[in-house]
Order: sequence, then structure tokens, then C-alpha cells
Amino acid sequence: MLILFIAYLGGVLTILSPCILPVLPFVFARADRPFRSHGLPMLVGMALAFAVVATLAAVGGGWIVTLNEYGRYAAMALLALFGATLLFPRVAERLSRPLVALGLRISDAPQASVFSPLWLGVGTGLLWAPCAGPILGLILTGAALNGASVGTSLLLLAYAAGACTSLAVALLSGGRLLSALKRTLPTGDGVRRIAGAAVLAGVSAIALGLDTGWLARLSLGTTSALEQALVDTLRQDAPQAQRADAGFVRVADTRPASVPARELRVEGRLPSLAGATEWINSAPLTPEALRGKVVLVDFWTYSCINCLRTLPYVRAWADKYRDAGLVVLGVHAPEFAFEKNPANVRKAVKDLGIGFPVALDNDFSIWRGFDNQAWPAFYFVDAQGRIRHHQFGENRYDKAEQVIQQLLAEAGQANSINAGLVAPQGQGTQAAPGAEPAQSGETYLGHARAHGFASPGGIARDRAKAYEPVASSLRSNQWSLGGDWTVEGERAVLNQAHGRIAYRFKARDLHLVLGPMADGKPVRFTVRIDGQPPLADHGADTDAQGHGVVDAQKLYQLVRQSAGSGKGRLFEIEFLDPGAQAYAFTFG
Repeated sequence: MLILFIAYLGGVLTILSPCILPVLPFVFARADRPFRSHGLPMLVGMALAFAVVATLAAVGGGWIVTLNEYGRYAAMALLALFGATLLFPRVAERLSRPLVALGLRISDAPQASVFSPLWLGVGTGLLWAPCAGPILGLILTGAALNGASVGTSLLLLAYAAGACTSLAVALLSGGRLLSALKRTLPTGDGVRRIAGAAVLAGVSAIALGLDTGWLARLSLGTTSALEQALVDTLRQDAPQAQRADAGFVRVADTRPASVPARELRVEGRLPSLAGATEWINSAPLTPEALRGKVVLVDFWTYSCINCLRTLPYVRAWADKYRDAGLVVLGVHAPEFAFEKNPANVRKAVKDLGIGFPVALDNDFSIWRGFDNQAWPAFYFVDAQGRIRHHQFGENRYDKAEQVIQQLLAEAGQANSINAGLVAPQGQGTQAAPGAEPAQSGETYLGHARAHGFASPGGIARDRAKAYEPVASSLRSNQWSLGGDWTVEGERAVLNQAHGRIAYRFKARDLHLVLGPMADGKPVRFTVRIDGQPPLADHGADTDAQGHGVVDAQKLYQLVRQSAGSGKGRLFEIEFLDPGAQAYAFTFG
């Protein structure tokens, strides 16, 4: 309810923004007519049209970001046109002339029924929808990350209702408020010109591949401080997955103070599991079938290093408490496209030694049912089907096991459990992270979320390019390509043999999500650290000389320094065969 109220209040404040100016002539065209039969229907139509258009934008957001190069050019052209309308009022006047003429025609038509002002409101909502403020941007970002839903539409409708409320007050108060608003037009025109210049600069930056994140931050600079304060408040209330720049959140380590067992509260009911696209190690499960069991729900994805490092504990809990009534349920929610392939997940489950049920949540249906926020995430469900606790990220395994023990005791199994705690030792990618926090963060190689790229000329999106290697000049947390690559939205694909990737990092472990050739043929590689074979610092997927083979789409541990993270190091990998697919670096 608080988020709905904030969205509504943000809509109310929209009247203080230059964005509302284009719709004012249509709104005040009803000022001389009865509010109930003319003004109110128009505002209702405006709110409904805006909510529908913005919802469609939320639904289409995920599709838009996957457009090919031609779609990108079209999008840049449209954005450039939008910038020109802000910068040059005459351009905006010419482009809006058909909409204005239609609005005036509807406005001047005989008012035979309530439908005429309602349709005028619909047209006004269509005119207003493209230029709403940052709260709308935050709502649409959340929808793009978690999927459009009824909740998203309610937030959009609340925002539109807020804007219409302030416009209704303006209608009822008549000309006095209109005169006050006219005094803001010079300021609004200046803001629009500045915004137009900034948008055109942003289009140029995108076309040159200079920075994919700058333009997204632009819109926050063109509105009032009051509206931005509401955005900040909404961000604090929004789920963490909605506030992440790069998509869903991978949580490495969160350690709040432990909660005494007696303070476990009911957080909700176990949601439906019907959205699973496939089940591994089990027939389809339902909340009803699990009643009477204590359930640990583990959200994970098999290329996530943070998820992999929790597996030794999850497997140990499944084995230790199975006879006492614990059911561990893994929910595999994919990050990359290859993780949606059931065959890949089945192979990963087998290779990782997972014997408990795994539900494939390719559509994130179960994820949304839990209102989940992160990978990895644990949800603890008691024998009555109630969620009693949750925690995100690695570590705090003692707290998690104590919660399991408490819920089993509540289910009458106190005499069946050993109060001691498990202490498994993971190997390879499942080994615990280093004692010192990694100074390098997750880095994506696909252009949709790439940052820190340092090769001359930037990334050529979705087309082949010969990149010049610049390993020796890399600064901390920068990376580069060498050789002929095609950088797609979520991966970089090597077109010719002997392509290279370099990264200057500071962490104990370095991992890279890789895939073989498109037809499954393996790709050989060699790793160097500061120009030398890794020797004792080699990872689980390389030997001391740095040799290894990419034979599956998964996460590879390429470096594990025997002396800890130490100073910054230069990592280089050379692929001896074409076709290598590189997705993301992670560290530990």
C-alpha cells in the first residue's frame, strides 16, 4: 500500500513538471463545462489510456532490449527525433499538429454523451504517456526486471490517478491556477531545451558505444527535487531486484544480526509451484502435497558462483534432515539463455551431485510468486505451509540450519534431529570465498550490460569486429578483447581462432562463464597471469600451465590464488579454436 501511495503522490506532483504542459490545453478546454459530465470523464479516459500504454511499454520492454542492430538504429533515430522536439519548439509543433487538431475536433464536437469527453481523455493520455517522470521510469524498470503483472498496472494506474487528481483540482479552481501555471512556461521551455540537448548528446554517445548507462540516468535530472525524493523513497521500498541496474541481483554475502528462533514470524503462504516448466529428480510438487513437511526453497541458477558456493550446505541439510521431514526444493531461475535449456540444467544437476527435487522456473513464475529479490535465496516453510523466514546470499549457514531445526521441532520431530551443525568443505567452484572481499565485481561481456570495456573504438554491437589487444594498459577492473569477435546482447562470440580476453582484477578467485562452439565442439584455451603460466594459482578448470578446454556452457574457475587476493593481477585467456562464447566474469 505504501508503494501505491508513493506512486499516487508522484502523479499528483507531475503538475509541477514541464512534462504536463502538453496536455494542459486539452484539460482546460473543459473548464467552462460541468465537471461531472465533461471534466471527470475526460480525466478518467486519460488515466486509463495512460495506464494501458505504459503497461504495454512494460510488457514490451524485455523484447525491445533484444532488438537486432537495425532495431537499435531505429530506436536511436526515434530518440533523436524526440530530442529535437525538446530542443526546437517548431519541430514539436509540426509533429504534434495532427494530435492537436484531433483533440480540438473532439473538444468542439457536440456533447451528446459522456463518451465524447471520455475519448478526448483517451487521446490526451496517449499524448502524455511518452513523457512522464522518473517514478514512471522506476515502475517500468521494475516491470522489465520482474515481468509485467497486475501489481505493475496498479502502480501505473495510481500514478495516473495522482496526475488526474491535481488536474481535477486545476479544473475546479478555474483560471487562477491556469494563470499561475502560465508563469512557469518560460522556465519549463528552458528545461525542455536543456533536456533536448542532453538527449541528442546521449544518442551520440550510444551511437559511438561510449557509455550504455549514462542516458538512463538522464531522465532523473529533468524533474523537480520533490519528485526525485519520491523516487528515492520508492527505491527504498522496492524489491532489490527492481533497484539493480543490471537486472536481477546476485548476493554474495549479507550478514545482519541473527534473529532469535522465537522471533520467527509468518511471512506468507507457500505459493503455487504450477509455473515450473519441468521437474528434475521428482514428479511435480504442489503446496498441498508438501503439507506436513518442512520445506527449504532454494532459488539458484547453475552459472552463479554465489549459488554454487551454497550447494555443499544445501546438500548436507537435505541429507541430514531428510528422515526428520525436511524437503529441499531447488528452484532453478535462469540468468542466461543457455540456462533455459532443460538438457543443460539436467547435466548441471547431475554434475553437481544434486539429489533433491529441482523445479525449472524458466518463466520466473515461481520467482514472482515468492516476490523474490535475489540469487541465491532461501525460503523456510513450516509444516503448515507458512513461510517463516528467508535470507539472501551466502554465509549465515548456522542461522539457516537453526531455523530448519526449529521448524522441524515445531512439527514434532525434536527427538529426530541432531543439534550439531554441518560443516561441509566445498571444492572447486563450490569452495568458500576468500577471507578478503574481492575488489573486482561481476562483469558482463555482452553489450546489454557491459561496463569497464577498454578496447579502442568501443564495442561494435551485434557485428563482427577485429579488436586490438590492450592488455598492458588496462587499469583496475577494466577488460579488453583481442581478435575477431561478435559482441551480442549477453555474450561475446569468437569468430576466428586465437582470440583473447584480458582483465585486470583484484580477488583470490577468477571465474568466467563460457560456452563451446555452437555445435558443441570443445574449444581449447590457455590462461596467463601477469604474462606467465598460473602454476600454483591455477583454478579447478585449468592446469598449472594454464591449459584447459571449454566443453559445456557453464562457469569455469580459471584462477585460484594460493596466497589470497594480494595485489592486482592481469588475467589473459587465449582461445586456440574459434567459436568460444564468453558471458561474464565473477570473482571470489
